[in-house]
Amino acid sequence: MTFSLFGDKFTRHSGITRLMEDLNDGLRTPGAIMLGGGNPAQIPEMNDYFHNLLADMLKTGKVTDALCNYDGPQGKTELLDVLAKMLRQELGWDIDPQNIALTNGSQSAFFYLFNLFAGRRADGTTRKVLFPLTPEYIGYADSGLEEDLFVSTRPNIELLPDGQFKYHVDFEHLSITEETGMICVSRPTNPTGNVITDEELMKLDMLANHHGIPLVIDNAYGVPFPGIIFSEARPLWNPNIVLCMSLSKLGLPGSRCGIIIANEKIISAISNMNGIVSLAPGGIGPAIMSEMIKRNDLLRLSETVVKPFYFQRVQETIAIIRRYLPEDRCLIHKPEGAIFLWLWFKDLPITTELLYQRLKKRGVLMVPGHYFFPGLDKPWPHTHQCMRMNYVPDPEKIEMGVKILAEEIENAWRDHA
Repeated sequence: MTFSLFGDKFTRHSGITRLMEDLNDGLRTPGAIMLGGGNPAQIPEMNDYFHNLLADMLKTGKVTDALCNYDGPQGKTELLDVLAKMLRQELGWDIDPQNIALTNGSQSAFFYLFNLFAGRRADGTTRKVLFPLTPEYIGYADSGLEEDLFVSTRPNIELLPDGQFKYHVDFEHLSITEETGMICVSRPTNPTGNVITDEELMKLDMLANHHGIPLVIDNAYGVPFPGIIFSEARPLWNPNIVLCMSLSKLGLPGSRCGIIIANEKIISAISNMNGIVSLAPGGIGPAIMSEMIKRNDLLRLSETVVKPFYFQRVQETIAIIRRYLPEDRCLIHKPEGAIFLWLWFKDLPITTELLYQRLKKRGVLMVPGHYFFPGLDKPWPHTHQCMRMNYVPDPEKIEMGVKILAEEIENAWRDHA
């Protein structure tokens, strides 16, 4: 049995597949310390809220309606209406329901968008996705129908006090050419927790407009919801921006609800793609979100429950890391948002892929950094010196994992000596 070219590409084992396998296995393996996957925290107050909300929806028949009926290919009409109204009122954006489409999770949204704006065209030319700042999200790397769909630019690295650092867009070496089909940036960034500045974002928007290409912003962790962002950051949207959001990091990853905000032409295209690929997006996540907006709970809970939980947890985790790993062994990217810490083991005598294997044997799951650098034109040692760490687990589990991490790093240095 042989597959098509599509089959050959999408049946290969990929970084995101490996990550999700680790996540699934780790969640179901007694004693495993899950510091690698992207599952959000189960915040007790949010769990109680969802339980009570679903109970109310069950009584009124809204759960039955969401589960037993198809929505249209653009997504649940009620959510499109109330979300557009909320964004107009809260942010002053010129948004109508025709500017919003839902997808079965953000991963589906980016598969659509990457292949909508990049790849082979009718005139025979090929366009590519430009990441102006790496590292970037592991799930992007294998989602192009074409090979070599991505181009990325190394960041400038700013060293900060307390053993921290921050990535910045290197505009001096940022190359936008006729081959560039779109610019894509996540804010805050998975894996690093980096939040590009308002100035950087507006400059990217200006460049995208100048070259007649869209700027796609992955806002899965950002403002106004779920609000897992700890620095000053102004939300930005205009008709040349495609803003992608999600219910996952609010605490509902199983609902698989992605949200695309864009101009009407792009939304029409996404709706057609939804109809062909999946008939319609799932309805239960949008039904929950509609109720949250109508009750004025979505933004309130993001600001008063979700954000404070993660901010406290990241501070606790940094303190734990510093008890076991001094600055000369481990630099930490400044945590400005998302649910990860990005650790840089500068001059580590082994690759972080090998470190990952050693940690996995001891029941600690993290993610080696080289998966997060799609589209670089030249090898870069930095890509093999970093790891992504989820700070969601309980502090006791994090401390157990960090202690083992520190031991394996010391073993690597001792073996090298």
